[in-house]
Formats: sequence, structure tokens, C-alpha cells
Amino acid sequence: MDHGVPGGEMMDRHRNHGKESSDMMDMHRHHEEDYRRRFMVCLLLTVPVILLGELPTGKVLFSFKGSEYLVLILSSVIFLYGGYPFLRGSLGELSSRSPGMMTLIAVAITVAYTYSLGVILGLEGMVFFVELVTLIDVMLLGHWIEMRSVGSAAGAIERLAGLLPGRAHLVVDGRVEDVEVSTLKPGDLVVVRAGERIPSDGTVIRGESHVNESLLTGESRPVKKVPGDAVIGGSINIGGSLTVEVERVGEESFISQIIELVGRAQEGRTRTQVLADRAAFWLTSIALLGGLLTFMAWYLLGMGVFFSLERAVTLMVTACPHALGLAIPLVIAVSTAISAGRGILIRNREAFENARKPDVVVFDKTGTLTMGEPGITDVISFDPEMDEGEILSYAAAVESGSSHPIARGIVETVDEVLPVENFNSIEGRGVMGRVNGSMVKVLSYGYTEELGFRISDPRVDELMEQAKTTVFVIVDDELRGCIALGDMIRPEAREAVRILRSRGVRCLMLTGDSSAVAGWVASEVGIDDYMAELMPIEKYDEIRKLQEEGLRVVMVGDGVNDAPALAQADIGVAIGAGTDVAMDSADVVLVRSNPLDVVDLMDLAAATYSKMKENLIWATGYNVIALPLAAGVLYGQGIILSPAVGAILMSLSTVIVALNARTFSFRGHSG
Repeated sequence: MDHGVPGGEMMDRHRNHGKESSDMMDMHRHHEEDYRRRFMVCLLLTVPVILLGELPTGKVLFSFKGSEYLVLILSSVIFLYGGYPFLRGSLGELSSRSPGMMTLIAVAITVAYTYSLGVILGLEGMVFFVELVTLIDVMLLGHWIEMRSVGSAAGAIERLAGLLPGRAHLVVDGRVEDVEVSTLKPGDLVVVRAGERIPSDGTVIRGESHVNESLLTGESRPVKKVPGDAVIGGSINIGGSLTVEVERVGEESFISQIIELVGRAQEGRTRTQVLADRAAFWLTSIALLGGLLTFMAWYLLGMGVFFSLERAVTLMVTACPHALGLAIPLVIAVSTAISAGRGILIRNREAFENARKPDVVVFDKTGTLTMGEPGITDVISFDPEMDEGEILSYAAAVESGSSHPIARGIVETVDEVLPVENFNSIEGRGVMGRVNGSMVKVLSYGYTEELGFRISDPRVDELMEQAKTTVFVIVDDELRGCIALGDMIRPEAREAVRILRSRGVRCLMLTGDSSAVAGWVASEVGIDDYMAELMPIEKYDEIRKLQEEGLRVVMVGDGVNDAPALAQADIGVAIGAGTDVAMDSADVVLVRSNPLDVVDLMDLAAATYSKMKENLIWATGYNVIALPLAAGVLYGQGIILSPAVGAILMSLSTVIVALNARTFSFRGHSG
């Protein structure tokens, strides 16, 4: 048989996505390492320049014959090697007609170097080599810090493709052969054993089992599969063996469609312009235009070429962005460290800045607002002589012999499990065994009624309306109680939703789970509105619709089914207990899986943004006074700013920015 086309195309495509993601991560690491290496080399060469060069005060610490030429050589190396990324970046900004930080840095270092070179060669004036090399050092440090603070989301597609197993058990002429999943095609039969991932979308032909689809669909409970039921590639078979007929491979498969959505949403994300670039644009304009006007004004007033040039250079050096280059990266470095200590990992800075004032927070249910695993929500006693604790104790004893998730949910709630004898499992119906001399059965609702027990209790009816899983405890052929299990709500979920709503933030829930379960969780938590039984593409579409209304949307989720919505949202927030795919698609990861951390994220983003603005004010504010003085507007009153004083003011603003960044503090709600 030929198995070499459709599935092979899918896997090739996944590998291509993986290669693109790997290339992106490699490029990110390359740029980070490049800035680090250039900073280290330039910092080492800067030491002798400071020791031998002319300081802003006009003094020289050490000198010897020809030392000025050694300073020239070292400064030239730093200018060409350390300044190269900024000179190259400025060409890109100018070619796109959007001058920003790179252009401003390039102008500053080029003017300082060219003018200083002219002074060494005989031009009247003072050299700016110390200012030049320290500016380059600070800019390299700032960009290195910034590169380290920006996370890459390129691994999401690799994780998605990795959900499919590498090999499958193909049925060929009655025999089972292990083949590459990439060779499967529609119509093939594959055997999926207990604990294995289903290799492709298809339909169950033989066997019965339970399949965990929570990562793919959001369904909190394992789904029973019998012949005729559809299964999804990547979901996990947790029960008996299944024989599945392959139906969808390649681009038609469920996972391939999710990959397409994640890729589309990531590529379509708009990038906000950071505040520093806006400030740099205006400083660049001021430096270029101001320098030219200053030179022309003084030259036309008859002050001569050298005085006019010194005024122009002083203005440009004063406008150099030492402080501006560190204003944002220093705050990011501090806030990132604070957030990491609180279990909030920032992967996308632009999205993080936008998290301070969302309009809508959209929550997934399973694993986000809830624990994502069954737990006991209610215990009802039908017998006045047997309390809820005894019912639970008897049930846990017989369920201890079962590996079913519901059994685990019951057993884990008791401190001590009673011994059980003569344990027996009734396939699909329950378990039984002898506990303390009594025959105990824990049975499903349907089988309990089949045995003739009449269940007419309004409390049970309410549990059924909430779509909770109910089991009934029978002791010595007497119906003694009922135990209800459901996806447990996280303790902090209610408080998180309450705080968000009190701030005017609309809270929604999108889930792949049933309407009954979703309605119960929404009412318990206080959600404004919810939509249930959604597929990943429908979650993605709902996020997009909210954005089309002009709303800023935060999406909080944990599963593969949330990945497209996380990538599409303005701010994607992954619960840390979720999958790597969800985390790779998100802008922020909440390591502690605490919904209250969403509130802390908003507050941290607001505090970070405020501190950024403060630093930008300090970084640029001194120019309001310094630049006119550097241009010589008060020359007639005998007040003029020398190049040395301009450089000192520039350095002072850098110190203030650094100290202000260190005052960043944050308390938070989640403790």
C-alpha cells in the first residue's frame, strides 16, 4: 500500500513550521549574544579611553607622549565595532522614513566622532571621545537588556506538531505493523493501546475506552468512546484498546487547523510603538534641525566657523540619549524581576504594556477558572443513621481498586482508605467490594435505577441539572447516599472576577465544555456572560469579534484549544499548569495558575507604564533647559553652556533614570 502522500505533507509542513520557529529563536539568541559581546568588548576598551582621554571637566587623568592618538585608535574601534548596530539600524529607519532611537544614536556618535577627529587633526575645540564611548556602551547595554526581556513565541507551532506521536500501529492484512505517522492516509486502520496518543483524526471501529480530550477541546472529563464515535489526533486513550479508521490527515486534520490559526494570529498581531521611539523621533528631529539652525544662526551673526560649529556640536551631544537608552530597558529589567518573583512571566513587552487597561477579560473554564480535574462537590446522605463522612469512606474503599479518574477523585478526598475485599469492577457501571463486613457498591445513576432503586430527591435533581457526575452508594442492598463530582472551581477565581468587574472590566467565559457545566461555573464565579461547547476556531472568532468592536481583549487559558485565541487576543495569558503550547502562544504566563494573578498583571503593567513615563520625563526633561543653553540663546547675558557642562548634564540625567528605576515596587493581591 502507498502511504506516502497526504500525511507526509502534513508532517513536512509541521517540520517547516518548526524550522521557521527554530530559525526565529536562533535569530533572537544571535542578536542578544551579539549585543552582549559588543558591550563586553567595548566596555573593556572604554577603560583606557577614560583614563587617557579628556574628561567632560577638561582634565586628563593620565597622559604620555602620543596618548591622544591611542585614545583616537581605541575610540575608532569602539565607534566602528560598537556603533555598527546603530549605524546599520539608522539606515533601516531612514529608508522606511521613520527615524527613531537608532537614528538618534547614530547621529550623536557620528557627530561626536567626526568632530573629535577634526580636533585631533587641528580643528579648534575639545574632543568628545569619552562621551562617545560611554554613549555607545550605555546603548549596547540597554539593547542587550531589552533583548533579554523580550520572549519568543515561536515554539508554539513546534509544540502543537509534537502532540502527534511519531509512530502508529497500522493494521495490514490482519497484522499490526509500526509505521511512521507521516505515512498514514484516509481509510487506514490503526490500533491505539491504553496510554497512547491517537495518531490521527478518525472513527472508532472496534473497542471501548475513555479518551482524554481536555487539551484539545476543553472537555473536563474523559470522554467514553465506542464504535462509531469520532476521535481527534493528539488526544490520549486512557482505557482499553481501540481500533481507529483514519479519516483526516494533512491540512484537514484538527491539529493542523489549530496550527494554521496560531500562525495566522501571531503574524497578524499589530506592534505598538514604544514610548522611547516616539521620544527618540522628536529628539532626533531636534538634534538635526537644532544643530543646523544653531550653526547657521551663529555663523550668519558673524561668530565664525569654529564657534558656530562648537555650539552645534554641543547641542547635539547634549541631546545624546544616554538616559533615554536606559529609561525603558532598566524599568523592564526591574519589573520583569519583580513579576518573575511573583510567578508572572512576561514574554511580550508590547502586550504587557497594554495589559494595564483591558476592556474585556475572557477566561477559559477547564484548568483556568477550574482545577481541570474531577473532585467531590457534594455528598448527600439518604439514611439518617449514616452521615456524609461514612458514605464517603465506604465509597473510597471500593473505588481504591479502580484507576478511573472519578475513582481517584473520590479516594483523594479521604485521609485513610479502609481495606476492601472481593473487589469487582462492573464494566461501565461501577465497582463493588466488601468493606467492614458489608457489601458496598458504588454505581452509576443509570445502573442504580436498573437495579430497581427509586431516586427521587430534589437535591439529586439539582446536581443533574448542573451536569455533575453522580454515583450512588449502596450498602448491603440499601441505597444510602449519593456523591457528586465536578470540575473543582479554583479558590481564587471568584475574587479575581469580583475585582475585575469592580474596575469596570467585562468578564466572559469561552469553553468547549457542556452548557450545563459552563452555566454552573459561570454562576458560581460571577461571570458576566459565557459561551459553551465551542471549538478552537469558534473561540478564535469570538475574540476577533470583540476586537472588531474596538475592545482591548485579554484571553486567559491553558489548553491547546486555547492557543489560537491566546495568540489572537491583544494580551494572551496562559495558566502555568496548562500545556507548553498554550504558554508558547501567550504573551504572559501565570506560573502559579492563580486567577488573581490576572489582577496583579494589570496592576504591574500599570505600575511599569507609570515608571516608564517618569523615566522618559527625566531622560528628556533636562533637554528643555539644556538644549537652549547649549544653542547659546542666553549668550548675550553671559550665560552659555560649554560642551563639558552639557556632557555632565547628560550623564546626570542617566544617573537619575537609573536610580528612579530602582525605586520600582509592587505589592499585589495574590500574595
